[in-house]
Amino acid sequence: MAGARTMPRMDRCRSERRALAGVITAIAAGVMASRVAVADRDEVDAARIDWAAGRVTAGGTGIADRHAPSPAVALGTSRRGADEAARRRIAAKLGSLPLAAGGKLADKLADRSIKARIDAAVEAAITIAAEPETDGSWHVTLAVPIEAIRQALGEPRVLPPAGDQGLPVVVVEGVAAEPSIGWTVGGVAAATLWVKEVPAWTKDAPRAKARSAKAGAIEVEAHGTAATLYVLVAR
Repeated sequence: MAGARTMPRMDRCRSERRALAGVITAIAAGVMASRVAVADRDEVDAARIDWAAGRVTAGGTGIADRHAPSPAVALGTSRRGADEAARRRIAAKLGSLPLAAGGKLADKLADRSIKARIDAAVEAAITIAAEPETDGSWHVTLAVPIEAIRQALGEPRVLPPAGDQGLPVVVVEGVAAEPSIGWTVGGVAAATLWVKEVPAWTKDAPRAKARSAKAGAIEVEAHGTAATLYVLVAR
């Protein structure tokens, strides 16, 4: 009789253990799936340097506040979270940008005035894409122009009394140098884009051949001014 009373109890314990094992397995599977999703999101949102477009981009996801009264209300706080996440990724990437004179941008950040201007450029990041989700979350892609970083490294350019003059765009071919910030072109410190092929939108722009590229200076027959955008075609 004692054994008869014990068996149902034992069966119940086995059943409970099996149920618990099932729950643990489900939780583990959920955690693994979550980790994969996070890894995928981190890969998609990782900061990237695009020298041809002249910008550093990164994505960010803002999770919806589950305590918000509605998804519409949650969109406000989640958007700010998404923007902040993208800015953090961009800020972390900027230090690796190479400088034409040597070293990295990180080497300049000990200067408080430069650091403040870099921080301001990150804060003013441009929204490339912004996608709201039905649950109140956001996914965004932000960009900081590399030209904004170049300008942040120096003092503001003084505008000539007659305003900016010269060609808006000049294509410089045969540049034997690696993309970096701060090159002078024909003795002029100006905005640059680095490309492998001449883009279609520059088809009417004047072209020049680079004579040399060393010590942060690209020697070329003078064509533009400090207001010119130089499209540098690397070898």
